[in-house]
Amino acid sequence: MLLGSQLRRLREARGITREAAGYSIRASESKISRMELGRVSFKTRDVEDLLTLYGITDEQERNSLLSLAREANVAGWWHSYSDVLPSWFPTYVGLEGAASLIRAYEVQFVHGLLQTEAYARAVVRRGMKGASTADVEKRVALRLERQKCLVAESAPEFHIVLDEAALRRPYGDREVMRGQLQHLIEISQRPNVRLQIMPFSFGGHSGESGAFTILSFPESDLSDVVYLEQLTSALYLDKHEDVAQYEKAMKELQQDSPGPDESRDLLRGLLQLS
Repeated sequence: MLLGSQLRRLREARGITREAAGYSIRASESKISRMELGRVSFKTRDVEDLLTLYGITDEQERNSLLSLAREANVAGWWHSYSDVLPSWFPTYVGLEGAASLIRAYEVQFVHGLLQTEAYARAVVRRGMKGASTADVEKRVALRLERQKCLVAESAPEFHIVLDEAALRRPYGDREVMRGQLQHLIEISQRPNVRLQIMPFSFGGHSGESGAFTILSFPESDLSDVVYLEQLTSALYLDKHEDVAQYEKAMKELQQDSPGPDESRDLLRGLLQLS
């Protein structure tokens, strides 16, 4: 998806149509469209030919994009969980694992990267009504596997704003919620995690459109991606004007929410009440 986005930008910068690009690699216009959307695998020869067509002669730039093409064709660890995942979600897991900065706002429940096993199980059971115990446990295992990125040697920065509603809406019993609140207090003290709580007392705020995630990548020439999950699908936005709107909303949420220390105090207060 990231490679396709880069190829699209290079093509548009040269004023080349999809039809012309397709002709250069002996393919159709629709094939170019699918490549740019990240919906098909990439042949190294095709990428090489497109880069030549787009005037990319710098060896370092070519090698960087060709390396990305090779990585795009390697199945990630999460593919073994694809039988219990909605079709759009493996793409997100791959992007999340590649990100160097993850910024998110959640309102319905605690973000998946911060969920305890017991809380995750309660959330998955609610979302997968009628699913077998084995399928529920497999989905929970995936969530726990994703969380390893936060403690890895090359861990991303994770900036999360949780709406107070996510903390007051019970998933599981009292002990599950207490365990989740305690976990948030502990993990929020990691140097790469910045956790803020948007309290009810603030009133209306810039997160009015609902939950969203912004993923940023270590490669400076790769655009940020905004992830929006819906009931039956998901949107991946990478156009500059779209990303800018969500970055503005994220910045306002961070400015309007209490800081990390005050947010931990709020969590401790909720823990005492639970």
